[in-house]
Amino acid sequence: MKKKIFITLGILLAIIVIGGGGFAYYVYHSVQNAADKMYDSKSVKPSEKNTEKIKSEKPISILLLGVDERAGDVGRSDTLIILTLNPQKKAMQMISIPRDTRTEIVGKGTLNKINAAYAYGGPKMALDTVNKFANLNLDQYIRLNMEGLADLVDAVGGVTVYNKISWHDEGYYKKGYYYAKGNITLDTGKKALGYVRMRHLDPQGDFGRNQRQRDVIMAVINKAATIQSFSRYQEILAAIQNNVKTNLTLDDMKNIAMNYRDCRQNTTDYEVKGNSTTIDGIYYLNVSQAERDKVHNMVTNMEQ
Repeated sequence: MKKKIFITLGILLAIIVIGGGGFAYYVYHSVQNAADKMYDSKSVKPSEKNTEKIKSEKPISILLLGVDERAGDVGRSDTLIILTLNPQKKAMQMISIPRDTRTEIVGKGTLNKINAAYAYGGPKMALDTVNKFANLNLDQYIRLNMEGLADLVDAVGGVTVYNKISWHDEGYYKKGYYYAKGNITLDTGKKALGYVRMRHLDPQGDFGRNQRQRDVIMAVINKAATIQSFSRYQEILAAIQNNVKTNLTLDDMKNIAMNYRDCRQNTTDYEVKGNSTTIDGIYYLNVSQAERDKVHNMVTNMEQ
């Protein structure tokens, strides 16, 4: 089946660990060093129950955060994805919560866009807000800086994707890249970022951008998981450790790498639905209680 995953950068570590666990096993000390740099021991301590799930190969759910962090700005989590892995079903589920979703920011007591939770209170407030939004109990997370995609594309030596439309890039990097229709090679990280960030020239807007993000990320995942990438493991690990923070320990990641990798065999994705509205000149997505209940049920059913 076609592995469609509605994700941006927050998912990359999880999938590279799942897909690339084979070569990671043979470079244990390098992986340990990378894990030490990524590990966040202060913001949120996972419950023993959720930690034990990974040890005993039970279904797990993790919050993935893609953050556009820049100098002097902690950034907002423009990508929020609930990742659920079920090794018994050999299945992986992604539920994406749009960044403009209007909800209570837990700890602030205000209604705002859900991506503001990370800016106000880091991973803890983001977790608390998502949990309240969908009545869940997530306490494990992976956060990846948006610039990490460029590093990962460079680390694997570029990727090839199928481009549905052609355009000349005048976007974020202003490098004058031309993206022809058909199979194209994104041979640099900056070219890849220009490709996934464009939306104003796409008739499908955000939907088209999300599709390109999925395509690039799957291309990175598949290339990183090949035996040919073994010689580039240091570059791949450097790209991850320089852009990722997580409260998963090295043991957690090893167990996921070795015991959950077959979850890629059956992948589904879902984007939370809502109605557009404008309040005081600001755009929001209003999500009904029925839709929130649906998200809750999708996660809990996948964990069974």
